[in-house]
Amino acid sequence: MDEAERQTRFAHVTKAHPCFNEKMHDKVGRIHLPIAPRCNIHCNFCTREINDCEVRPGVAARVMNADQAIEHVGKVTGEMPISVIGVAGPGDALANEDTFKFFKKASEEYPDLIKCMSTNGLLLADKADELAELDINTITVTVNAVDPKIGKEIYSHVVYKGEVYKGEEAFKILSKNQLEGIEKITEKGIIVKVNSVLIPGLNDEHIVDIAREVKKRGASLMNVIPLIPLGKMKDYSRPTCAQIEKVRDEVEEIIPIFRACTQCRADAYGIPGKKSEDKHLDMTPASHY
Repeated sequence: MDEAERQTRFAHVTKAHPCFNEKMHDKVGRIHLPIAPRCNIHCNFCTREINDCEVRPGVAARVMNADQAIEHVGKVTGEMPISVIGVAGPGDALANEDTFKFFKKASEEYPDLIKCMSTNGLLLADKADELAELDINTITVTVNAVDPKIGKEIYSHVVYKGEVYKGEEAFKILSKNQLEGIEKITEKGIIVKVNSVLIPGLNDEHIVDIAREVKKRGASLMNVIPLIPLGKMKDYSRPTCAQIEKVRDEVEEIIPIFRACTQCRADAYGIPGKKSEDKHLDMTPASHY
């Protein structure tokens, strides 16, 4: 797909996707389906939780299967206007078979809704053909480094094709698959947004390098989000607003930037950031990882 056609598709999606268009962010509803509990990498800032109170990625009140998710979409779309349905965890979308079952059913039952997912990208290149067949419109890939010396400090390990990898070896596998995956799926017409977690003192001066690389691979948009200090990175500082804006301004010189992210839960639905409508599932019954 050439750049002109990619931009045409990007413009079409942004008209109705609250995570791709800041002007639509507080006007259009979406549903996150928590059907992906398993993950195949470990980010040092990540803690996945089943709870009813935290507002952040990696958290859900329960985990659904594909059939329950389809039922949930029907219920919510009957209550409020929704334009997007997506899978954003609480683990990795591509590491869970229910993600594929859900999107196959969703394409049949809800053909007019935009379908999206978030992934760490480890399986993106391997699953590119399958994703294109599922009528996925957009994919958000979290890329926190392209330099192995930095990447090895962000990720503890990677589980790929039944093997556990650590250190720079793990990061090199992850990064290769992320970048090749972005290239493959953009060629198939899927719009890509790249999320990068800003970690002060580690990758804050490196995110512009990520921007150059993912732009070259076909990504259409980037989203720089602040570190939530948790897990092995609980002692890191959360970036200041000034630090975030500085990096966003630098990135924007390379690739369009999205500035309205509210770092939603994996089971959020409604309008992002509006407490009256940005809801999540009741704590019934909890399924564990």
